[in-house]
Amino acid sequence: MTDITGLKTSPPKLPTMKELKPLLEPYCRPRVKRAIWQLVSTLIPYTLLWVLMWFSLSISYALTLLLSVLAAAFMIRIFIFFHDCGHNSFLPSTRANKIVGFWLGLLVFTPGELWWHSHAIHHSTSGNLDRRGIGDVVTMTVKEYLAAPLWKRIGYRIFRHPLGFLGAGPVVVFLLRNRLPIPHFGRKEMLSVVYANLGIVAIAAAISLLIGFKAYVMIQLPILWIGGAIGIWMFYIQHQYVDAYWAPAAEWDYVKSALLGASCYKLPALLRWFSGNIGFHHIHHLNPRIPNYELFRCYIENLVFQTYAKIIPFGKGYPSLVLSLWDEDQNRMVSFKDTSRRRRG
Repeated sequence: MTDITGLKTSPPKLPTMKELKPLLEPYCRPRVKRAIWQLVSTLIPYTLLWVLMWFSLSISYALTLLLSVLAAAFMIRIFIFFHDCGHNSFLPSTRANKIVGFWLGLLVFTPGELWWHSHAIHHSTSGNLDRRGIGDVVTMTVKEYLAAPLWKRIGYRIFRHPLGFLGAGPVVVFLLRNRLPIPHFGRKEMLSVVYANLGIVAIAAAISLLIGFKAYVMIQLPILWIGGAIGIWMFYIQHQYVDAYWAPAAEWDYVKSALLGASCYKLPALLRWFSGNIGFHHIHHLNPRIPNYELFRCYIENLVFQTYAKIIPFGKGYPSLVLSLWDEDQNRMVSFKDTSRRRRG
């Protein structure tokens, strides 16, 4: 296998889904007690941090911002629970997942049915060059980029710049894009946006009546921005690295898209907890019905998921920040500079 250095090795013979299925199935059992404990151990500290941030406003806003980093970490964990509800993997009951997921979605400013539908498309099309654009990080090929008009190239460069997707991205995604339905989605998805918007406004209004709208914004905005930036980075590094997997529809393969196109982002234990083990993304893509609390156990108990993994060590993912285009000739992600040099050469 290769890692983010991009060194080429002979492609491994990957196991088939038929071979992997019996290894994955024992972990696909949501447990009510475990899910409830996750909710309690996350929502209570998150609420307490909100209260502490409110008190800290009268002391120092720097202290408020410091506390917002920890609150954002809990917000990321809440988003993972919301994410699992969409895969019907957080709780055994589909109805319970829908109800719990809706309320969790309000806390992370995301409409359930809309996001879950978009995310399901991502799982079924990840790495498919002919089915890009929904639920993924927009990625152009080198040929598409070079053939695009100037305005489109400029827009794409702004979008792919780290200050674009990590700086402005959280505000654009969670405060703007999530407030609007996606065209051509169904009535259920459209209504989920309406209900989520109403719920978010109701919660914001209720809190503002208690502490004031200015205080609400001063607390919620940094939490949302920091948590959103970290969440976007996690999603980015799970699919955007030098030897990621992209293939035309005729050649696209589900197992390859999971094992070659979804990374294993090795985080320290504390960060694994806050991120709900989503760093074991290759396993999650092989079977999204595995709850977040079973992903690590699935990884350590099965050598195959350690062997066939695109491992990105914690602190070593930053080179991927400049990778913006898929080069179909080299079968790898490249930067804008790489593309310019090749054109000049």
